[in-house]
Amino acid sequence: MLRYLWPAPWSLFGLALGAAMLAAGGRVRRVQGALEFSGGALARLPGATTAITFGHVILGRSAAGLDALRAHEQVHVRQYERWGPFFVPAYLAEGAWQWLHGRQAYRDNRFEVEARQEPKANPIQLPATEPAPPGRRRTAPLGGSER
Repeated sequence: MLRYLWPAPWSLFGLALGAAMLAAGGRVRRVQGALEFSGGALARLPGATTAITFGHVILGRSAAGLDALRAHEQVHVRQYERWGPFFVPAYLAEGAWQWLHGRQAYRDNRFEVEARQEPKANPIQLPATEPAPPGRRRTAPLGGSER
């Protein structure tokens, strides 16, 4: 029960976004203890992410995209269970820390690194290196070298 209560503020935020997706023609299903919303408005947004997690709610552009990213997004669900309402601030702070040190805010974020290391959770194909922002140097991610 606590694992659902601790991240509840972010789950409620995700439910509000999911309700908007449903109102715009999306669908919802319960998988592995999380509600997965797909389609609707998110599917039509240009440049929108394939999936994003808020507590026990996963929002995706399509059901197929959610199927492909389920293991990765479930790692984020477990991270919300550990960090509760502090997960989003910690995630953003970690991304800022990486960026300020010349690394990629998303790719090198320790929460994303953990999600990519989960077996079956790495369908996301990132290039070995990405251009660093102007005036910044590209370095290897924490805990390892470029793949």
